[in-house]
Amino acid sequence: MQTTLSPEFEGTPEGVEAEAILRKCVHCGFCNATCPTYQLLGDELDGPRGRIYLIKEMLEGGKVTERTQEHLDRCLTCRNCETTCPSGVRYGQLVEIGRNLVEKRVDRPFRARASRWMLKEGLTSPLFAPAMRVGRWLRPLLPRALRNKVPADRVSVVAFDAREHRRKVLLLGGCVQPAMRPEIHRATRRVLDAAGIQTLFAADEGCCGALRIHLADRDGGLADMRRNVDAWWPMVADGMVEAIVINASGCAQMVKEYAHALRHEPAYAERAARIASMTRDLCELLPELALALKERIRPEGTPKLALHSPCTLQHGQRIFGVEAQLRALGFHVRQPMESHLCCGSAGTYSVLQPELANSLRDRKLACIDALEPECIVSANIGCIQHLASGTATPVKHWIEVLDEALEG
Repeated sequence: MQTTLSPEFEGTPEGVEAEAILRKCVHCGFCNATCPTYQLLGDELDGPRGRIYLIKEMLEGGKVTERTQEHLDRCLTCRNCETTCPSGVRYGQLVEIGRNLVEKRVDRPFRARASRWMLKEGLTSPLFAPAMRVGRWLRPLLPRALRNKVPADRVSVVAFDAREHRRKVLLLGGCVQPAMRPEIHRATRRVLDAAGIQTLFAADEGCCGALRIHLADRDGGLADMRRNVDAWWPMVADGMVEAIVINASGCAQMVKEYAHALRHEPAYAERAARIASMTRDLCELLPELALALKERIRPEGTPKLALHSPCTLQHGQRIFGVEAQLRALGFHVRQPMESHLCCGSAGTYSVLQPELANSLRDRKLACIDALEPECIVSANIGCIQHLASGTATPVKHWIEVLDEALEG
């Protein structure tokens, strides 16, 4: 795609990167065939190719309007288009650049600014856990979009006594998951412990940065990344841990991109690259866990499973094979039709774009229901909670099912 940057963007980091990405696009439109919002709306500007044109127009000095912002906001950043693209267009990075530039040029209405501020600050705050407890009490009174984000039942999580092991990994605590679904961390720690791997937490870590990045708060997202690098580095530098393990695929994708995000910062570039290279999605450990625990896994009597593969797992990280690994362990698990399409969660998208998000959720659940599963499993907290809001079928992280089948 021939691009002529306006003087405002020539030579800037955003302009240079965006131009390199734009020049790879050949206008083929394959991306629209797998774009969830284009499938729903049928509008060229609500597909990747149309959004690319909007960003190109802005970078060439064209007018930026609320309409531009609306179409970029509707993007789920699922990166399905990247999997489909024959030219290797890094659309995910381009749309984040576009959103950040538009955010500086188009003023949002007060209510929209307030909602986005509350999501950024509220979900990442230490006060989120007590707020979640209050939310459970007030759940029937909450607006539907927020009620869908509050689990109806609080799971009682028994304290886990960690054992000392030679092999140690850092486990990202994160921001939302410990309050919404603490049972996921417990299951992760139990299963890794059974495989001879000790999990550690860094006291000062927090949100991975994805939440702020996707809300076009680049400065806030980079601050989250620096804080985590600082928190993890002492244990990484002295060789105490062999990896940083993350059991939410959205967070794993973000941390793996720290090297790119912080590449221009001399104080962080090298450390961020080291941390990104050490980051492992929990799904990447499944083959090793299956080998170590095969004799202790008793899948007999476990429910029939439907596997939902999050976009951040299959399109963002390009990790596949979870279904095959679980099946090799004896679990009855299948993937639904249209498994490549987004469920509509996409972080805060389901709160800010509830109509589109719920349409995608219901389409996903219709495909899942055709399998008649007794339980739905996924690998990302956002997908788990979003799917659970539309079905009576239990929705869990796959590590919980593995934990439940673990003998002893």
